[in-house]
Amino acid sequence: MKIYCMSDIHGMQNAFEDALSLVTEHLEEEGTMLILLGDYIHGGPDNYGVLDKIMNLQCKYGTNKVVALMGNHEEFVLWGDSSINHLVNSMGEDDGDDDKYIQWIENLPRYYTEGNTIFVHAGIDEEAGDLWEWGTGEEIFVGKYPAETGKIEGLDMKVIAGHVGTAEISGDPSFHDIYYDGESHYYIDVTVLDSGVIPVLMVDTETDKYYRVTETGNRIILPYKED
Repeated sequence: MKIYCMSDIHGMQNAFEDALSLVTEHLEEEGTMLILLGDYIHGGPDNYGVLDKIMNLQCKYGTNKVVALMGNHEEFVLWGDSSINHLVNSMGEDDGDDDKYIQWIENLPRYYTEGNTIFVHAGIDEEAGDLWEWGTGEEIFVGKYPAETGKIEGLDMKVIAGHVGTAEISGDPSFHDIYYDGESHYYIDVTVLDSGVIPVLMVDTETDKYYRVTETGNRIILPYKED
């Protein structure tokens, strides 16, 4: 299985389309899928456009082929703290009826697993070890902060997450790429509102290798500072 994933689109439809251009041809192949890790809205100008694109992809390929997970910004909408277009305490009228989008958001899962990889918006309760599925509260899946790095004790799995920008995780404000800690974590939120980029990570579950997908090909992701 080859799993393509991206996260934290935040209404930036042009950047999303650029990322999808590296992936959509592969979705026609057997043994491939796309996983989106949440935060599709808030920040950029095309919140409805991004949601429509994801929903159309799911209609075309199926929800087993295109998996969309819950992010904290989607949860804000469910809580009534924001609308599709507007964050908490923001002003203005929405451009459309949110009902169909809210219904879609309500059914988003909070994590997905394949092989030895956990896909999630923010993270898991790592102290729970191999009982993480039962030990992680719903708010942790979508809102865990700060990001953890290093080996997860008692759990022989990798976590791929977004939510926290890789510039913050690395401590380097100029770093806008996939962050791998060399142990158990890959972080793929490169702060699209600043970088204009949504990176694509591909997991080859047969070889247990993780790649950054680019226009010129796939490159293995090395630990930060070794890349």
